Amino acid sequence: MRDAYLYAAQRLTAVIMAPLVIGHLITIIVAVQGGLTAEEILARTQGSLFWGAFYGLFVIAVGVHAAIGLRNIFAEWLRFRGPVADWTVLAIGLLLIGLGVRAVGAVI
Repeated sequence: MRDAYLYAAQRLTAVIMAPLVIGHLITIIVAVQGGLTAEEILARTQGSLFWGAFYGLFVIAVGVHAAIGLRNIFAEWLRFRGPVADWTVLAIGLLLIGLGVRAVGAVI
């Protein structure tokens, strides 16, 4: 039963990430083609609730998605299963989310 929930969670995070990746790539292309410098981009993102929410959601979705994927890879390739594997990938997922939130906070 738990595997079914994890499967659904990974698919849901993929659905969330898809438009965010496209939005991120479009933003990069527009910024680069517009000749914006890193300083100009940061000046535009400072204090923006939109960009904070956009990238905050992105970070959470990626952290959850990656942790579930790693759990599956650990189980299939390394035969690393059970509670220790679950806690390990949970820690990795939380680390990814924590680092991502820290990066978003530095930009926003």
